Amino acid sequence: MNRRNFLLSSALALTCSRSFAQDPKQKPDRLAGPPLVTAKGWAIIDAENGKFLWGEHENEPLVIASTTKIMTAWLTLQLAKDKPEFLQQRVTISEAAAKTTGSSAKVEAGDRFVLRELLHGLLLPSGNDAAAAIAEHCGPAYRQKGDPDDAVEAFVAQMNRQANDWKLAQTKYFDPHGLGKNHASPANLAQIAWQAMQNETFRKIVSTRRYEGTAVDAKDEKRTVVWNNTNRLLEIEGFVGIKTGTTTAAGNCLVSQGQRGKDKLIIVVLGSTSADGRYVDTRNLYRWAWRERGHKDE
Repeated sequence: MNRRNFLLSSALALTCSRSFAQDPKQKPDRLAGPPLVTAKGWAIIDAENGKFLWGEHENEPLVIASTTKIMTAWLTLQLAKDKPEFLQQRVTISEAAAKTTGSSAKVEAGDRFVLRELLHGLLLPSGNDAAAAIAEHCGPAYRQKGDPDDAVEAFVAQMNRQANDWKLAQTKYFDPHGLGKNHASPANLAQIAWQAMQNETFRKIVSTRRYEGTAVDAKDEKRTVVWNNTNRLLEIEGFVGIKTGTTTAAGNCLVSQGQRGKDKLIIVVLGSTSADGRYVDTRNLYRWAWRERGHKDE
């Protein structure tokens, strides 16, 4: 290296070192308060009464991916509130529903499922195809004056009406599965989860780790479809659901309910940086929250 280049290189290095030296450091990590998490936002509520307890960016609208399906399932179950036989109706999978991309319940065009069973395909493997089929089936029952003729769009209109009825100002739905940019704040999503967990059928489904459904195809032949729950927290005692979600836009999301004795919490984490990270974030928040509520190791 000649003298000129050496001097230029040295000057540049000195300038860079001064620049870095002048950048202010971040404040040191606090020893008190909740743990550091990778999630963009989170919220913790009391699962007994829905009361908000703690959060960070809890009122910021964030993309929610397949946690959308909590509302899809709740609206479906509401149709059975006064008519339990509604859940025994047969849902025929359309070609459009079967072609829905992303996570799948392994349904095929022409398949027929009992609606109650198809809810397992919606909530366990997070079937986008099941979500589309359910919205097609239930949309007409919710259609109001001024709603689109399309059954799925009518169903989505009801999803937004319900969010408005619950005064969830940061919530907006564009589809029944979460492939698009459906969004909600962590606090809003926690309230949706709390409402859904009041339903016994919903609670039972989201706590199920594996389910075998029966499809009847266009030739009236039966086949068994196995649905495994994507929620790995169910492998740990004390967790009873609720729903995972992952897209590029949303990152990794998890809505869960945990229990210690009679104490129950719902925790929402949105935008964690990895699939494993959402579980680490969530478990760390539970550990901190349980200590805050006076629990100790047995």
